[in-house]
Amino acid sequence: MQKASFLVLIIYILFSSDIFCQNLFLKVDGNNKAETASIDSLNYLKVHTNFSSVKFEVDSIQNTLYKMGYIENDIQSFKKINDTTFYCHILLKKKFNTIYIYYNNDTVDIATLKQVSKRVFNTYFELNFSEVENALAFIHSKITEKGFPFSKLKLSEITVKDDFTLKAHLVVESAQAKRHIDKVVIKGYEQFSRGFLKHFLKIKPSQTFDLNTIQKKTEQLQNLSFANELKPPEVLFSKDSTSLYLYLEKTKSNAFDGFLGFGTNDDTNKLEFDGYLNLNLVNNLNMGESFRLLYKSDENNQQTFETNITLPYLFKSPIGAELLLRIFRRDSLFSTTNQLAKLHYQIDANHKLFAGILATQSNSLLADNTSPIITDYKTQYITLGYHYIKHVAKNRLFPVKSTLYFETGLGNRNSTNTKEEQTQFTVDAFHIFNLNDNNSIYIRFNGSQLLSDTFFENELFRFGGINSIRGFEENSLFSNMYGLINTEYRLQLNNTIYINSIIDAAYFENQIINTKEKLFGYGFGFGIITKSGLLKFNYANGKAENTKFRLSDSKIHLSLTTRF
Repeated sequence: MQKASFLVLIIYILFSSDIFCQNLFLKVDGNNKAETASIDSLNYLKVHTNFSSVKFEVDSIQNTLYKMGYIENDIQSFKKINDTTFYCHILLKKKFNTIYIYYNNDTVDIATLKQVSKRVFNTYFELNFSEVENALAFIHSKITEKGFPFSKLKLSEITVKDDFTLKAHLVVESAQAKRHIDKVVIKGYEQFSRGFLKHFLKIKPSQTFDLNTIQKKTEQLQNLSFANELKPPEVLFSKDSTSLYLYLEKTKSNAFDGFLGFGTNDDTNKLEFDGYLNLNLVNNLNMGESFRLLYKSDENNQQTFETNITLPYLFKSPIGAELLLRIFRRDSLFSTTNQLAKLHYQIDANHKLFAGILATQSNSLLADNTSPIITDYKTQYITLGYHYIKHVAKNRLFPVKSTLYFETGLGNRNSTNTKEEQTQFTVDAFHIFNLNDNNSIYIRFNGSQLLSDTFFENELFRFGGINSIRGFEENSLFSNMYGLINTEYRLQLNNTIYINSIIDAAYFENQIINTKEKLFGYGFGFGIITKSGLLKFNYANGKAENTKFRLSDSKIHLSLTTRF
């Protein structure tokens, strides 16, 4: 028993801070109950570990009272009552609620003042006294944005106007010459495209200097896959010039993406494989250009070959170009070739507009070409579109938070002895709703529609598979109109692993066979960052609205995205 008591005593001595340090207490009163209540409403810190903390808290209380309008408050006494208690008596005196600030129209414009005050006049404006500090900080930021980084603001000639009102003059001290960016120096990645610097980041010589604005612009580098900001920008001021230094690094941006899918063939009951290879080369010429090569083969004896090249900011202008070639072949039925040329205009880091020409030629491969639904044709469309994308900085699992792609095409289809006007619409959008740091919901909508009086099978949209509605064979569904929703609940276990649910739904129409159908896909998956890249696994089962669930219809999809 004695040993146990002795052990408890040792633990208490070792772990109780009260044995070695003594707390100090602070009590602050006003001149009456009302003043004391006002001071208590500040919720000041009453328990301290040393005298310096007590003194700092008293100064903080007095400064807070100044900002509230008690500019005449005075410490009547500050003394030590006993070994652990300090007492402070503060006389609040009169509280000023309003201040009239007189200003010069040549140094501060009325538009700026109207953003901080609802009562602005030709020579003065009114503020609640508690708003003065924030208002002056805002006015100073606006003056700085105009190219005067060394400007200073102060209130002078502060006098009493009446019992509750003060008046003062706003004094602006700034250099006579407005600062402009004279030179932009890039350190670390000296070959960074000047077109991206001028039109993507919108930083260029001769523009008005404002460091806060520049820092916000360089944050847009997170929207680029091939460059990263090493540290915040710095500025070198000399008597006659302003030099801006940006610290960038070139990052790995080439990507190799592929997936392998397998399932059981309903007719042969044999295991069949399908998959694709997607190679994307980005910024290898330090122009921000991209070259993409895609080859896809699926279970329905369908092959797709696609290549496209994107050249942004041609001749350092905001205009870029994109060229695309796509060849699709379905078994021995038909082949279709698409050729696309686009010009796009980058509004800013997130928004892009484009227009182009799409030419399509499709040929029947049937020996006896008498099929009314598969026939030779040519189309030519004028396309218009818009693209929005929002990236997430330093998130390897989900680098894109949201995107919206919309495109429409207007043109004609020419087939044997017929010419017909057609219109196409395509939309693809998704957004990640973050519930907290580890839980999120992913929602994607994708759809296309072809408006025409008649349809051929070899011009219909093809969808199904890992990149559309999961649980179905790749490109196994044909339609002249479809819309689908992909949803996932994602649980991020750490920075490299997540698991997710799969709930997909789709509706499509095929007027050739007079079909309108609803589809559903259910399953689960996970993603993990390996040394080779991001590996994704999806297990999903797809079914039509009026069919029974069959485990044998399940599909397993594997994909791996590698950056190099």
